[in-house]
Amino acid sequence: MAGPLKDLRVVEFAGIGPAPFCAMLLADMGAEVLRITRPGAKRDAHDILSRGRADWALDLRAGGSAERVLDAIAKADVLIEGFRPGVMERLGLGPAQCHARNPRLVYGRMTGWGQHGPLAHAAGHDINYIAISGALHAIGRAGEAPVPPLNYVGDFGGGAMLLAFGLLAALHEAKASGQGQVVDAAMTDGAALLSAMMYGFKSAGQWSNQRGENMLDGGAHFYDTYACADGKYVAVGAIEPQFYALLRERCGLAEDTAFDAQMDSARWPLLKLRLADVFRTRTRDEWCLLLEGSDACFAPVLDWDEAPRHPHNVARGTFTDVGGVVQPSPAPRFGRTAPVMP
Repeated sequence: MAGPLKDLRVVEFAGIGPAPFCAMLLADMGAEVLRITRPGAKRDAHDILSRGRADWALDLRAGGSAERVLDAIAKADVLIEGFRPGVMERLGLGPAQCHARNPRLVYGRMTGWGQHGPLAHAAGHDINYIAISGALHAIGRAGEAPVPPLNYVGDFGGGAMLLAFGLLAALHEAKASGQGQVVDAAMTDGAALLSAMMYGFKSAGQWSNQRGENMLDGGAHFYDTYACADGKYVAVGAIEPQFYALLRERCGLAEDTAFDAQMDSARWPLLKLRLADVFRTRTRDEWCLLLEGSDACFAPVLDWDEAPRHPHNVARGTFTDVGGVVQPSPAPRFGRTAPVMP
């Protein structure tokens, strides 16, 4: 193993979504991750979230299984589980039992609602967790229903990455105290945390509850996606005045005084229509030749097949091919302790 976490030992209880993604992040960085799976479970090369770790098929409800797992936990630094509250305790593998065997263990718990609260024991998915955080309400077009942002905000951003951050923070603290602790990562908490800047804007009177009418939610003409002549899309985000001026210049709008009042939100709907007409005059590739790589804050909107072939992604090795399965490479990059590809 290689990478900045090459000396870290992790026991992961197999699940779906955020807990496996968190374990993948650690494995990508070189951690030795032992994943406990159900008997008969088979590894699928297309299950990218399971990469980089070994499987241990074990019936956790069978007699003696808890003791076998505790033997592994005694040698581990981190535990990751994503069951409903109380499940691990009923298996004899709750924090009390694990810390009795390994006081330094960092015990990571990944749930949607958290370990306590009125909803803690209810079923749910990403869309439900981001709904009560305020995040889902803010995503979508004006006058239309909220749009689920895939499961980026709850499962992966507010869930897995928050748990990974919490685990590493607890490991850092354990170096001084010699004591592990429970890290309770809830997707409701994480989705709310990801919304910190927007809550700040709202408090300052700079953000409205109305979807699609704010600067960063598609309300502004200079921060949105536009269809091109070939039906493909481009994305522009020219917020700063100098970048906005360059966008206008490249689009032939430098002398159009209607675009002078950039931050007048009352004019945004009309200016969006005007800019949409401009972008429909060329294909996406033609706009790339004119704008990509400039300070106009421009990018083509690429699909799953196009993104791995984009020259910038190729140059950085953003994607890799593992056994015929194209997938994102480990990130971020490290100057001395670079991890190996999965």
